[in-house]
Order: sequence, then structure tokens, then C-alpha cells
Amino acid sequence: MEFDAVLIPARRANSIAQGLWHDRTINDDLDACVASCPDKVAVTAVQAETEKVTRFTYRELSNMADRVAVGLTKLGVTRNDVVACQLPNWWQFTITYLACSRIGAVMNPLMHIFRERELSFMLKHGEAKVFIIPQTFRGFDYEKMVSDLKPSLPHLQHVVVVDGKGTNSFEALLSGPEWEKDPQAATLLKQHRPGPDDVTQLIYTSGTTGEPKGVMHTANTTMANIIPYAERLHLNAQDVVLMASPMAHQTGFMYGLMMPIMLKSSAVILDVWEPLRAIDLIRQEGATFTMASTPFLSDLAKNVHESGKAVPTLRTFLCAGAPIPGPLVEQARSVLGTKIVSAWGMTENGAVTLIELNDPDERAFTTDGLPLKGVDLKVVDIDGSELPADQPGKLYVRSCSNFGGYLKRPQLNNTDADGWFDTGDLARIDAQGYVRITGRSKDVIIRGGENIPVVEIESLLYRHPAIAMAAIVAYPDERLGERACAVVVLKPGQSLDLPSLVDYLKEQKVATQYIPEKLVVRDAMPATPSGKIQKFKLRDMLRDATI
Repeated sequence: MEFDAVLIPARRANSIAQGLWHDRTINDDLDACVASCPDKVAVTAVQAETEKVTRFTYRELSNMADRVAVGLTKLGVTRNDVVACQLPNWWQFTITYLACSRIGAVMNPLMHIFRERELSFMLKHGEAKVFIIPQTFRGFDYEKMVSDLKPSLPHLQHVVVVDGKGTNSFEALLSGPEWEKDPQAATLLKQHRPGPDDVTQLIYTSGTTGEPKGVMHTANTTMANIIPYAERLHLNAQDVVLMASPMAHQTGFMYGLMMPIMLKSSAVILDVWEPLRAIDLIRQEGATFTMASTPFLSDLAKNVHESGKAVPTLRTFLCAGAPIPGPLVEQARSVLGTKIVSAWGMTENGAVTLIELNDPDERAFTTDGLPLKGVDLKVVDIDGSELPADQPGKLYVRSCSNFGGYLKRPQLNNTDADGWFDTGDLARIDAQGYVRITGRSKDVIIRGGENIPVVEIESLLYRHPAIAMAAIVAYPDERLGERACAVVVLKPGQSLDLPSLVDYLKEQKVATQYIPEKLVVRDAMPATPSGKIQKFKLRDMLRDATI
């Protein structure tokens, strides 16, 4: 595979000169862990269905990475070949990435919920040579699905099955044989080691607005984000990171897989989100930090309150992906005794903004934080002119962690000659530099020439006592062009109608023209695996009257 990461060369000299790119890879960090703390527990992997717990020290993690790396070369994998991996948060996921990094292969993480439609596009577009899957997970037969898909994927040479029963099992091909003792192992592990500017990760966008794009990242672009992220959160080698967010998403991959190794800390990975199990793991493993979407925080606070089991070691819960309702921050702070941190980021950049740990709690639900080191932000109007403080407009990012480009589609990179990336988001920046995301550019609702502040209305809806989830989307209108519809999921036992919703918003002093003119109550929202509501699906359903 030839990777067209065209955005990397132009930024290299300046990024190095400013100390923003560190010119090392995950191999260097793992080797450093083995040298300084070989017997420290690196990863604790918990499988909810089987209750199996697997632990690796750093010495064991490195040895297994070498073993699987050599095993991959036996399957014909070499430098710049794509290894796709559709696994939950299992130890094999972590090992596969580290193994790929040993031999210069590129890891393509794929969400375990993807099925034929998504996989056929991503595997073909990414030209995956090897595809690693579970035999079954949560009752679904992955091996059969991929067997049916394989004839339509000309580049796919091997399907490797974790817990498989045949000769194509992960155990038989990769983790079982002592490949690291092969006479050629040392040579194989050295000759294709990647450099810090080589593509190391191919990850597809979550598809909140339509067709996924293949985002290319290098060691320099990912680490340029993780290092200031950890510094902002005061994380170090003594921390224990709990990660229940999928590692096939950038949240889990960068901050649950890569970051603990870079910090020489410990990771606890959970494959199915079960709040009571998460509470027990925090208590047993001494977890100090986690990052997840708002529903995870809500579940954790609720179950800690109901169970009476405190989580005193959990210092920080970073919440991203959607605005955090103010009442939830207050409840979680009180019940958990944990600092709640708001953040905003993208697959293309990782986390871009975070609040400070010493910020008042209100910052977590009124802003999305300050930019990290190495990040510049600006808000511009429709003509591209930069706007003053507190004026909403299109958000542009210039970041040391900006991606290398979209695979095979450089015309969509949205990055100008000065390095400014058009995020597709709308935002405002206050006089102190704090950012508030106000919506997606494709989420803008223009009612009779008046822009509706979608995110602000959604934040008010989340404060309604009957509402668990909310989204404001447009529906067409002949006279006004568009009107706003509120789509909500209610809390158990609650009810809501449009007149009472209107009354509530009027009580919040919302201008009449901003109030939704239609209400749809659903049992669930269409969402990405990371919890982001897929508004394009809601718009499609409204348009087709199938909602």
C-alpha cells in the first residue's frame, strides 16, 4: 500500500523545531518500559461474558508483541501492509497494534459493531491484507460474516480468528508458536521498524455526517497529542487508566492503548460496559482516570449512588463527544468525588481542547475547554474572516496532531497551505480562550433566515427532568426553508408532549423562533460506537417520514 500522507512533510521542520514532534514511536516507549519497569503490570484485560482476566507485565507484553509480529511476517505481512482488526477491548487488540508497529505494518482498527455494509467498504478501500476478528462476540458469528465477504475483497489474504477452532485461529497462527525464537526473528524485527513519520494507524471517521474517510496518523501526530493531553490532566506512571470506550475508536486507541505505555503506567481494559463491573474494577485495580462519553458518566454516577460502593481512587473522568448536562456534572461530582473534565476533539486530531483541572466545575458544562499545547484555533465567518471573541462561526484548527490526510482522497483533506484544518464544526471562543462547540456546519438550521443555536437548545433539553437524550434536527418547510424538530429519548416512566416542551423552553427564556416546532419521542438514538448521535440518520428519517 502506498500511503498519500501529504500533510506530513510540510509541517515536519517547524514541528520539530518547536519541540512538538518527539520523533519516537510506540516501539521506543515499549522498549523503555521493558528497560525500566519490566515486571510492572502493563495491561489487565477483562472479558465480561466469560469473566476471564488476562494480565501482561511489560516484559510479557513486549515478548508477545515480538511473537505476533514475526507471526504476521509468516503470513506475508511487511512494511506498509494493512492489518485490519475488528476486536473488542481484548488483549489481542493491544498486541496486534504493538506487533504491527514492530514490523512497519499499519493497524486499521474497526468497530466490533460494523457489519457487511461498513466492512466491505473499509476493507476494500484500505486494502487490508490480514483481518483479525473474534469467532463470536455477544452472540454474533464474525467468522461466518467474513467468510461470506472474503470473495469480494481481492487484497485480503488471511482471516485470523481469535478463539477460532481451526488452523486460522489467532492462537495457532500468531500467539501460540514461539515465533520470537525463530532464527530470522531478530532480523525480521529490525529491518522494517517504522520511523516516526511513517503511517502507523488507518482509522475511519465515525460517519456522523455520511461516508467514512480513512484517516492516516503517524507516531509523531498521535504522540504530539497524547503528551500534552497527559500533561494537562497531570497523569504519570503512577496512574491506572480504565478504558471501556472501544479501542477501535480514537478515544480508546490513543488514551487507553498508547498513552499508558508512553507514561509507563497501567491500563485496565473492559470489553463490555457494565457499570457495576466498572465500579468493582476501579476499586480492585485502583483506577485513577477514565475517558468516555456522557452515558458512561451517567451510568457510573447512578450505580455508585445505588450500590453504595465508593470509587475513591478515581480522580478524573474526562467526558467528550457531546455536551455534558450541568445537573449530571453536579451529581457526578457529588456522588463520585471525581473531577469531571469536558473536552472536544476529532479522529483527525485527537483531543483538541480540555478544561484545566483547577477550573470551576461549571466550565465542564459551559465550555469545551482550552486548546492543548501546539494547537491554534480560530473562528471565521462565511467569507473566511476571523471573528472576535464570543462571535459564533466556523471553527478552524492548526495542530501539531493534525492527521496526515485522508487515504486516496487528498482532495478532501480540508487543510490549507498555512496548516488550518476546517473542522466542519461551528463554535465560539470567549475572551479567556475557552471554546464552545455550537454545532456542526451541516447541523445548522436556518429558519426563515435566522440561525437556530442548536447546541444551546440541546443543552437546555438535557436539563429537562424527563429527557435522557436529545437532538435538534431540521425538517424542510416550503415557507421558511427549515424548521426545527426535537428528537428525544425519555427517562424511564416519563412522558412529554410538544406543548409542555414549548412551555419549558419559554420558561428558560428561549426566543420563540428558536423553539422546536415538532417533537419526536424515540426509544433510542442512532449513534456511533463512541456515543455520538448520527443526526444525518435522523434527518433522513424525518425526510422519509420513517422516524
